[in-house]
Amino acid sequence: MLSVGQESVDMFQPVRIIFICYENICRSPMAEGIFTNLLLSRGLHHYFSVCSAGTVSYQSGSSPDQRAVDALHVLGIDISSIQASGIDTLELDNFDWIFVMDYENYEDVVSLLPVSESPKIHRMMEFVEERRHEEVRDPYYGSPEDFIQVRDDLLLASETILNKMITLYPFLEQRELNT
Repeated sequence: MLSVGQESVDMFQPVRIIFICYENICRSPMAEGIFTNLLLSRGLHHYFSVCSAGTVSYQSGSSPDQRAVDALHVLGIDISSIQASGIDTLELDNFDWIFVMDYENYEDVVSLLPVSESPKIHRMMEFVEERRHEEVRDPYYGSPEDFIQVRDDLLLASETILNKMITLYPFLEQRELNT
């Protein structure tokens, strides 16, 4: 076991991450795909379990918005097989890290967890120092260019989040160097 602050991490258990937006058809599946791709490119995918969900279940079973699929396809990331789900079917306290896209998502998730679990909930842009108070805007009613902006925000945030995790979980840095 490694001790990280108040949390213990079993090196043989994956770090469990969930990305959450409103309906799980735009931002959170994009974040799931981007983060998973980043893990694959660094040889760290074996050490993480990554998924996404929405704060509501209206779109359960739906594929991601085609504009989200297209925005990532140009980078070689395929999210077309992700199916929307809602957090109402999940046990959020089983996740090590919960990343939400905006303040409304944050409030929705915080209301479902005991106060002691709140520290593991983070806004997606929180670790991007110069943008830590920003939200990842919902592109659903926007243009394909809005999806490109969300993609770029999520790329930046994902890189920053993974780098933060590597500092918190030293075994990840050792594994990354060995790939």
